[in-house]
Amino acid sequence: MVPTSKRPREPVVAVTGAASGLGRELLARLVSSADFRRVVAIDEQRGDVGEATWRVIDVRDPLLANRISDIDVLVHLAGDYAVDSAPGERRAYNLRAAQTVLTACAAARVRRVVLVTSAMVYGAAPDNEVPLPEDAPVAAEPDTGVVGDHLEIESLVRRSLRSHPGLEITVLRPAAVVGPGVDTVITRHFESPRLLTVKGCSPHWQFCHIDDLVSALELAARGAVTGVVAVGSDGWLEQDQVEELSGIRSLELPAGLTFGTAQRLHRLGVTPAPATDLHYVVYPWVVDCTSLREAGWKPSWTNEAAFAQLLELRENRTTVVGRRLPVKEATLTAAGATVAVIGTAAIVRQVRKKRRQ
Repeated sequence: MVPTSKRPREPVVAVTGAASGLGRELLARLVSSADFRRVVAIDEQRGDVGEATWRVIDVRDPLLANRISDIDVLVHLAGDYAVDSAPGERRAYNLRAAQTVLTACAAARVRRVVLVTSAMVYGAAPDNEVPLPEDAPVAAEPDTGVVGDHLEIESLVRRSLRSHPGLEITVLRPAAVVGPGVDTVITRHFESPRLLTVKGCSPHWQFCHIDDLVSALELAARGAVTGVVAVGSDGWLEQDQVEELSGIRSLELPAGLTFGTAQRLHRLGVTPAPATDLHYVVYPWVVDCTSLREAGWKPSWTNEAAFAQLLELRENRTTVVGRRLPVKEATLTAAGATVAVIGTAAIVRQVRKKRRQ
């Protein structure tokens, strides 16, 4: 009698940062999937998805390897990317978490690790190809902002691939993420009274709704896509479309004034975000999602629909000229720096006008 071939056993998947945010959204999706035998949730506190197996531990704990010995696939989503976080503390947490997870997964013989960085690592530049291919060079400037964190994490990934050739690592690079609970330099840009543009260059806007990022993460967890994977809505919006949809007019300034003022604000400690963060709201960084498209994935959100929700969520928030907190209690955010640049430009124009009189 010829033995019948057995169907491969479904893998056990774990999600770090599972109690809130993107991790919680992915966890809720995975527990209802038939593609995984068991879903393990890892966080410093227990969350509300009862169908998952919870393991309460800090992902920076060296004992993590002991807690994931039965895991086949791990999706690492524990991180601090809050706009207002102290840069040094934020980077220390993010790098230690990523390093510990990668080392623990190699030690525990986890088959596949999935991480999320950002399409920002390609860099935003006036001469960028639109769209950028997934294999375009990583050209972002290393800095003290969140982009610098992503660059460092991807460097850790490259070292891990060399040190642990048996470990499969997939890195998702989403476009500007939008959706409930998302608060970034990009989303705050649209809380400003005017949209900053730089003379001689028009931004191209591509968004990635959190729902689409979650569906792409599920595909990566299943192994349907590997390597470097860009994620975003199809195509992009031109600046005039964004202005029409938002009802916010733009203010065009010279690049030297824009970035020079933002850098001075950063040096003075007025804003924790480096001037390079402004590149991502004035220059294009649109990506072509080739790997996902070839795997049969389609975004459920268009750029127009994602942008409309961004605007809706913005209207429900209490902001003061792009800042969430009073000036006397908090430093300016990157979006606040944009407002400050606009304000500085207005002062410069007033001074010049008085001199001519």
